[in-house]
Amino acid sequence: MKAIKTIGVLALFLVTVAFTIKDGYKVGDKVEDFSLKNVDGKMVSLSDFDSAKGFIVVFTCNHCPYSKMYEDRIIALDKKYKEKGYPVIAINPNDPKASPGDDFESMMERAKSKGFTFPYLFDKGQKVYPKFGATRTPHVFILNKNKGDLKVAYIGAVDNNARNASDVSERYVETAVDELLSGKEVTNKETKAIGCSIKVQ
Repeated sequence: MKAIKTIGVLALFLVTVAFTIKDGYKVGDKVEDFSLKNVDGKMVSLSDFDSAKGFIVVFTCNHCPYSKMYEDRIIALDKKYKEKGYPVIAINPNDPKASPGDDFESMMERAKSKGFTFPYLFDKGQKVYPKFGATRTPHVFILNKNKGDLKVAYIGAVDNNARNASDVSERYVETAVDELLSGKEVTNKETKAIGCSIKVQ
């Protein structure tokens, strides 16, 4: 009887998680604030950034080859847009039990060795990424502040060539942020995120 009950609870949990991920934020949706631990040990929330016009939220991790390919480009995005009001916020959504090397200590080492210029937050308990509907690492969500609310303006990939930065012909994130800075609506609101699946226990 206990086994049946346990299976029932587990099934309900999996259905709930699947439903949550499927119904994550869409373009135009208002985003809830969150509080996650940064690699410097401090808790970080979106509301901490008073002067931000928006954010480039990137779900990424330590081990995924695609995440590694994009690290330098993500650093470049932060350096280019942070002072213009759109800083990068990186979040590791993986469960370290299911993804060795994605634990908090390894995050600290990775951030230091790569010289991350942005917060690198740990989604402990995997509570934030399902709200966004992130499915890959990396997976980008550009948020834009509108009348005090943060709303999703773009969802998808950084650009159109993960393997070779020099062969990129479409810079989705840069184009979207440039349009927002010019007071325009984002033209290409959604692209397909290419990367590793988010690891759950």
